[in-house]
Amino acid sequence: MEKEKTGKKRDGITIVLWLFYLLFLTVGCLILARIVWLKCCWKPDPSIASYIRPHDIKETLEPQRGSILADDGRLLAMSTPLYQVFMDCTVQKEAFRSEVKHIQEYNEKALRKGKEPKEIKDKEGEWMEKAKALSVGLSEIYGGSAQNWYNLIKENRARGGKYVRIGRRIDHETLQKVKALPLFCEGQYKSGMIVEKYDTRQYPYGDLANRTIGYVKTNTKEPVSLGIEGKYNYELHGKEGYEWMKLTDKRKRIHNWDSTFVKAADGRDVRTTIDVDIQDIADKSLRHQIEDNPKIEGGCVVIMDVKTGAIRAMVNLLRDSTSGRLRETLNMAIGRAGEPGSVFKTTTLMSLLEDKKVTLESTIPTNHGVIKGFSPDDHIYDYERKNNTNRISVLHGFEISSNYVFRKLAIDNYGHNPKQMMDKLYMYKLGEAWDFDLDGLASPALPDPDSKTWSGTDLGSVAIGYSVAETPLHIVTFYNAIANKGCMMKPYLVESIEENGQVVKKRGQGILNGSICSKATADTLTRALRSVTEEGTGKRRLSGAKWPVAGKTGTARIVLDPKKVKRRTPYEDFQGRKQYQATFVGFFPADEPLYSAIVVIYSKLDREIFYGGTTPAMTFREIVDKLYAINEKGGETLYATGTMPNWDITK
Repeated sequence: MEKEKTGKKRDGITIVLWLFYLLFLTVGCLILARIVWLKCCWKPDPSIASYIRPHDIKETLEPQRGSILADDGRLLAMSTPLYQVFMDCTVQKEAFRSEVKHIQEYNEKALRKGKEPKEIKDKEGEWMEKAKALSVGLSEIYGGSAQNWYNLIKENRARGGKYVRIGRRIDHETLQKVKALPLFCEGQYKSGMIVEKYDTRQYPYGDLANRTIGYVKTNTKEPVSLGIEGKYNYELHGKEGYEWMKLTDKRKRIHNWDSTFVKAADGRDVRTTIDVDIQDIADKSLRHQIEDNPKIEGGCVVIMDVKTGAIRAMVNLLRDSTSGRLRETLNMAIGRAGEPGSVFKTTTLMSLLEDKKVTLESTIPTNHGVIKGFSPDDHIYDYERKNNTNRISVLHGFEISSNYVFRKLAIDNYGHNPKQMMDKLYMYKLGEAWDFDLDGLASPALPDPDSKTWSGTDLGSVAIGYSVAETPLHIVTFYNAIANKGCMMKPYLVESIEENGQVVKKRGQGILNGSICSKATADTLTRALRSVTEEGTGKRRLSGAKWPVAGKTGTARIVLDPKKVKRRTPYEDFQGRKQYQATFVGFFPADEPLYSAIVVIYSKLDREIFYGGTTPAMTFREIVDKLYAINEKGGETLYATGTMPNWDITK
């Protein structure tokens, strides 16, 4: 009987336990179902969710901009982080004050109860003493007196300065020195030190090739992009990434790992053809010749590798209207197209030689230097009187840069068909703005014999470099083709696009015209150009150059603003002043050319004439002599002429 009762009791307990089990199982399933529903289906009221859910903030990750390299890998432009230090001068001030007040209240109660009062430490005074020591360190790093630094901190602590700039931006090495100073070494929350990082563009060689390197500005109303920085901005800039951030309860941003993350792709490097040493030589030579002459507005130099067309130097110096300093602010070498003057006579001579209309020894009547419709050439009148002759050779006319000779040659040989000569100029690529590694290459201009504006004097003007517009780059490219035996190479500035030292895009040399003239014509022109520097208008400055030079002088007046000129001439203002473009262009060494170069000088309005055989030729000579000194082929071998003494080291 007892066993039966015990069994029934156990069965009752089992049933109760099963009921509890089923209850908890049911509740658990309901909770699980609720969780699944909340996770998958439930959406909070947007008006409420906006207050309780942290906001996700999309932050752009900026890539590091690629570098611009010289031909040998030296850095011309690079991105470097700089750091600006700020200081919250009020840090811990309220905490110190509150602590003093709290201890004072405690001591009042302690005295009433007969207890030992706590010592009140002057933590504010201790902080200021550390600030005084900090000021000494700031003086050593940033300059200025320690007392001035201390006064800055003290005054801003008194008036609540929370974001006080400390000196200039500094590099990472200097930042570590600043962080190690007294007070700052205790960290942000005790010292108030705040550091902000800025990615800045650094130029290791200062202003050298500054206008060619260029810049990109996006923080202006109208974005500006110039030079290599602008033309290759897509490659240099890289691609932005992004990450999602969320705010903590203390309003700090932390990465939201539940969201997507795209890493920034750093920019690629651009390797240029610029030779830093040649660029420096060209820059210093031009400055040396024009810096002290306030009548010169500015000038440019381009130096090209003859065989490849690679530009080894491009200098553009323009005088600042306020300070008078020469700065690289305008790329005149590619952006300033004007009448080139007598350096254009070589194109006329090339056409005549190619068409076999003359030789250098051919002669023409002097006719006192007079051609109907043109001003008389005084050089011819002097030549007749000095040599007692009425004929002049083509070579001598080229040497003395006679306008009469080349006007007459063009009119006599092409007057019946001027288009024949003008077509030659287009073949020489002097009528088009070909693609170049910099934006802003000005379009040249040549008159059209088929147009209504063509006049009877245009052919004679074109023959001597007037009624046309050419950039210095166009002119030096033409002369480079002569040095290269008739093959016209395309000038270029960018060698390759690189990533982590590996070439990803190869650019380099190209050909504009495989043969603008025969090798025989190129050799004849080289002889004529060398004669200019040995016997003609370039003799005085270039006959003694370290390397023999083949080149041509050119002097041209600049067309003025129509509002400032007289009625009869576009070249002279009301006060009789003119502006000149003076040029020397050529190549060297004349026998085996390595480089072709052009020097162009632009004068201010003045009554003085600036000739291509003066300042431009002197600049060219300085460049040649300095390049000779650094070139491995230029130096002379030094031979021993004595004997070393016999040293006896045992004595």
